[in-house]
Amino acid sequence: MTNVPLYDDMGADYDRFVNWESRLAFEVPVLDRLLAAHGARRILDAACGTGRHAIALAQRGYQVAGADLSGAMVARARENAAAAGVAVPFEQAGLGDLSPRFPGPYDAVLCLGHSLPHLLSAAAVAGALADFARLLRPAGLLLLQNRNDERFLAQGQRILPLSAHREGEEEWLFLRFLDLEPQRITFHMVTLHRDAAGWQQRVSATTHRPLPQAELEAALQAAGFGQVDFYGSWNLEPFERAQSGDLVAVAQR
Repeated sequence: MTNVPLYDDMGADYDRFVNWESRLAFEVPVLDRLLAAHGARRILDAACGTGRHAIALAQRGYQVAGADLSGAMVARARENAAAAGVAVPFEQAGLGDLSPRFPGPYDAVLCLGHSLPHLLSAAAVAGALADFARLLRPAGLLLLQNRNDERFLAQGQRILPLSAHREGEEEWLFLRFLDLEPQRITFHMVTLHRDAAGWQQRVSATTHRPLPQAELEAALQAAGFGQVDFYGSWNLEPFERAQSGDLVAVAQR
């Protein structure tokens, strides 16, 4: 079985780390508008993590499936779907290997949460984008959301905001920092958990390859996406290399 660093370690802690109530309240209405504008109903959430976006879209009436390379993430996504009372099939499959596992065509493919930069070569990114194109119907929609690593590298920003979570008497703290190199960013997560026995800690890491806007645009065009628009967040303001926190791409096959 494939080992996926950091994500296999986190399991349910991933849902404690992310403030899903706030994030989904902000992002899902925008996703809904974009999908509706393109007549999209059948959706594949690639690198779906614990399935929260897929579940939220299913609750809005979309036909959604999800895939993730991490078995721990897929297991958690299935638990979340059962708890939410929605039927969303989740399968373990990585970027670039989806079209043999998920019969298309889909109206839209999502790849959110800085997932594409986990592919550590230009060839792997090209393979994933070509696979997305195979999954989509003509004029199908691809929605990508990455962190704007160009800004992090230019500013040397290594420390990310602290995330905290409480459940009764238990507490979790998530500390994140980056090792920055031009062609490699290592993301470290220190998880501190306090229960009746006191504090325990876990340190995990995963590696990303920076994916600048210009490279992503060229790769999307090479994969057959004729129309590509870039934004700086889900507010859909224009992307600015030096300032935007995210790199959001809306691409049409």
